[in-house]
Amino acid sequence: MHYDQAMNTAPGKTYAGTREGEQVRVSVDGQPLDPRLDLRDFHASGFEWGYEGSGPSQLALAILADHAGAESALRNYRNFVQVFIAELDGDSWRLTSDEIDQRISETAIVPMDLKTLLRKVKGEI
Repeated sequence: MHYDQAMNTAPGKTYAGTREGEQVRVSVDGQPLDPRLDLRDFHASGFEWGYEGSGPSQLALAILADHAGAESALRNYRNFVQVFIAELDGDSWRLTSDEIDQRISETAIVPMDLKTLLRKVKGEI
């Protein structure tokens, strides 16, 4: 995953999510997290986690936008959903800015087009 370390990251922030029945709350430093519908609206009924879908995508976009800025969030939210948000389990979680940086730095997703993949499978490269 390409991640913009040079963006203005938010050191020391804490993101937290809780689910009580049908009520889901996500905060950053105790304040409600902006879903950033201005960047992209996944038409989710709210934030979610534990799978890949519209709610988790909105959550990933919102966290990354707050953490590293809009441009980085738009580039990286899909991978963040896959490697982190979809893996969150249970009715509550907590994540710090440092943990976001660590998780992203440990992840490398190398883009490959279909033609290159087929050549690799066939042993041509």
